[in-house]
Amino acid sequence: MNAELIAVGTEILLGDIVNTDAQVISQGLSELGINVFYQTVVGDNPARLRHVIETARDRADIIITTGGLGPTLDDLTKETLATVFGRKMALHQPSLDRIKDFFQTIGREMTPNNEKQAWLPEGCTVFVNEWGTAPGCAFEAYGKHVIMLPGPPRECEPMWKQCAMPYLYPFAGGCIVSRNVRVFGLGESNMETILHDMMESSTNPTIAPYAKTSECFARVTAKAETPEECEKLLEPVVAKICDLLGDDVYGVDVDSLEQVVGDGLRARGMTLAVAESCTGGLLSKRITDVPGCSDYYLGGVCSYANEVKMNVLGVKKETLDTVGAVSPEVAEQMAEGVAKALGADVGVGITGVAGPGGGTEEKPVGLVYISVWCKGQHYTRKMKSTNGRDRVRMQAASTALDLIRRNIF
Repeated sequence: MNAELIAVGTEILLGDIVNTDAQVISQGLSELGINVFYQTVVGDNPARLRHVIETARDRADIIITTGGLGPTLDDLTKETLATVFGRKMALHQPSLDRIKDFFQTIGREMTPNNEKQAWLPEGCTVFVNEWGTAPGCAFEAYGKHVIMLPGPPRECEPMWKQCAMPYLYPFAGGCIVSRNVRVFGLGESNMETILHDMMESSTNPTIAPYAKTSECFARVTAKAETPEECEKLLEPVVAKICDLLGDDVYGVDVDSLEQVVGDGLRARGMTLAVAESCTGGLLSKRITDVPGCSDYYLGGVCSYANEVKMNVLGVKKETLDTVGAVSPEVAEQMAEGVAKALGADVGVGITGVAGPGGGTEEKPVGLVYISVWCKGQHYTRKMKSTNGRDRVRMQAASTALDLIRRNIF
């Protein structure tokens, strides 16, 4: 089977927002073994929307739309799809009740136009929206499967994974299960070189390398009649990949380095504090993105100025005068200083030149020193990056987390 994705929203065409929904859905369809041949973006115009839907109906087995399910006059996705596929619209009372409860819970009056969100094509499968007000839905007509999802990513992604993917599961031609081997400290090309022979010889499971900002992962996908059979196929392949990649593997089917580090600290009853210069709080942000981080994270100091490094973190003036702020010595003193100041078991210090200015021949843009302090011991790493300010900051924060993972656990 093949699918076509239709994103509805003038704001996407204008570039006001990025269509991240398409990425999430395409990845899920790939896991299901369903091909995506076309992706279309159309504005909130009924004539153009109808044309796009009619075109998709003629060339796709599955049509998935995102957006246009809201309460305003320009939200026309449901009505247009119902017209093209000969379906009547009907009020879905449970959805209306949920919308009313939502407004009552937040203490706001529900305006009459919000009822529009509860009108759905007759006989459709309703996807309850646990993350917003507009329900999604799916139906089959003329031999085609139609799925409608809300546009906001915070609603679309969980509804896609928890509602729409299970709806499409019977069309996957069996069971498909994927495992993700997450890697830090090894580039995608190096990882592919190490796994090349396995990738060439493996047909089920298959192995595919992917790159992300400052890290990469290998997705291992098996197809069988049942999940249990898939797991039996996956287990030895994933184990071999982990063996080949060694300590650069930081987890299998984990969300992020910050999650792995947080779980490790929590399991050991340890606490963490961070001192950041060039990353400007990015490491703290990533740590606190993980729910439950208050179990182990005490706080951080954003110490851009040397005066803050000295007065708050205890960095020695003579060190700053002799080797400068961007140095392993300062990173180590920052790490130890923040740990002692906040009473943490583990301290992190980051100092560097994120750019685009401020670099010298001796200390160029992209040079960063990261140190982790624990029980009187420093673990320090020098990092160089030439891929822009955002990449330098992200890689430095990831390197700090990786230093904790490798040396403290």
